[in-house]
Amino acid sequence: MNLPENLKYTKDHEWVRLEGEEAYIGITDFAQSELGDIVYVDVSVGEGDTVDADEVFGSVEAVKTVSDLFMPVTGELLEINEGIEEAPEKVNEDPYGEGWMIKIKPENPADLEDLLTAEGYKEVIAQ
Repeated sequence: MNLPENLKYTKDHEWVRLEGEEAYIGITDFAQSELGDIVYVDVSVGEGDTVDADEVFGSVEAVKTVSDLFMPVTGELLEINEGIEEAPEKVNEDPYGEGWMIKIKPENPADLEDLLTAEGYKEVIAQ
């Protein structure tokens, strides 16, 4: 299971990577493997929208199921990864790289400290 140490994680299987004042968000390697082949990613909020922590920002559709995406921290949506609209399989192939879903500007970057470390996330998925 690939769990990069430089990311933060949620119990809902999203990851966050802070780069300066921007944060990239996607789903974990564990989540994509559990979902199976991803066929569609729907981001239901628009650029410039502020989304609160724990609010649904979209959904992921796999061959057999649909799963909601939850915002890890409150922030303004800066960009939607258009690459996964055209090739949603990137989420399966490279969940922490080309498979990112949205880029946000966190309202309070310190909120990321409340998220799980890789070690804490391992404990969640081991249950």
